[in-house]
Amino acid sequence: MKHVIAGTGIAGTLAAETIRKLDPESSITLLGGEPFYPYCRPMSAMLLEGKIAPEEMVIRKADDFRSLDIELLLGDPVQGVDPVERKVETEQGKVISFDRLLIATGADPVAIGVDGCDLGNIFPMRKWEEVEAISQVLPDVRSALVVGGGLVGLKAAQALVHRGKRVVMAEKLTHPLPLVVDQKSGAVISQHLETMGIELKVGTTVSAFDGNKVVKEAVLKDGSKVSCDLVVIAVGSRPAVSFLEKGAAAVDQGIHVDSHMETAMEGIYAAGDVAEAMDVVLNRRKVNAIWPVAVEQGIAAGMNMAGRRVPYRGSMGRNVLRIGELDVLTGGRVNPLPEEEYDVLEDENPRRNTYRKLVFQGDILKGLVMLNRIEKGGILLSMIQNQMPINVEKEKLFDPGFDFSQLLPG
Repeated sequence: MKHVIAGTGIAGTLAAETIRKLDPESSITLLGGEPFYPYCRPMSAMLLEGKIAPEEMVIRKADDFRSLDIELLLGDPVQGVDPVERKVETEQGKVISFDRLLIATGADPVAIGVDGCDLGNIFPMRKWEEVEAISQVLPDVRSALVVGGGLVGLKAAQALVHRGKRVVMAEKLTHPLPLVVDQKSGAVISQHLETMGIELKVGTTVSAFDGNKVVKEAVLKDGSKVSCDLVVIAVGSRPAVSFLEKGAAAVDQGIHVDSHMETAMEGIYAAGDVAEAMDVVLNRRKVNAIWPVAVEQGIAAGMNMAGRRVPYRGSMGRNVLRIGELDVLTGGRVNPLPEEEYDVLEDENPRRNTYRKLVFQGDILKGLVMLNRIEKGGILLSMIQNQMPINVEKEKLFDPGFDFSQLLPG
């Protein structure tokens, strides 16, 4: 059996290791489009901030793959897949045959096609090489604009302000992290960012950049102008599937996969940020482009590629992060529409700077937001993931002395 894995992110890496654990004989080839050994992408902002050294980003090295007899090819992205002839072709012209293929190529940053977007010092911040490029110009930077207030934009803004730069963040919706928190917690996060020295401009985004070879100013859609000699574009990502022939696989947000992480192309699987799998909260396919989901899907794909036929129940969006001195934990459905049949409980304590919101459908917890006092959030996230009924009075979950072990099955 010849296994080929396209992508050296955490999904591809764990898939390769899982296959080898279950199948000591088959060949495994791991193809990386980037020139780096597998690294921890969530630590990119820490690298930009200077909190870690570059070598601390690396999570696997050559010896790790050599000891498992996994062939590792770096710096040569997949350019095409032939599902009939069972071959992949790389950018450098290598043709590699496979019996089973995993597509774990992740996602590419969304570009913004406005006037001046080709000026220097305008970068996305998804890959290690992009963080390196930002770091190289940083000594000459005085002020930065971060376009997009999602997770990547937020981490970039925090890293840059900690490096002593003036930072403005533009978010086209009403508050930062609009896809993972609600309006109330978004307002609290906004206040914290302002306290940290990050100037927020919400309800607007960039309409043009100006400068002479290098960006010097951004014009926003609300008519305001922002002086900046560095811009980080963080307006989202799209699955990296340009190498697939149109119609070869069903692709919406990502590549559709079944409960065994297999695509519509027999023997071809997908995992991580490129895969659109079942979301256990929404009960429909969705890309949940977060590290823990990539871990789960990589292992699940590897088990199925090795012939174990283990079903993957589905993923769930969740995030845990710190913004200044504010701890934030979210998961599941946090912004149900008014016409939807959800029950929402809230508990707010401005004096202790805490806010908690629980979203129920009947006795099933569907979503939560927690600001500070998040230490019991892991149990609640587990309840959401497993769609287990809450068998106590719901308001008790806000009691500081509540024993959360009561929620776990006996």
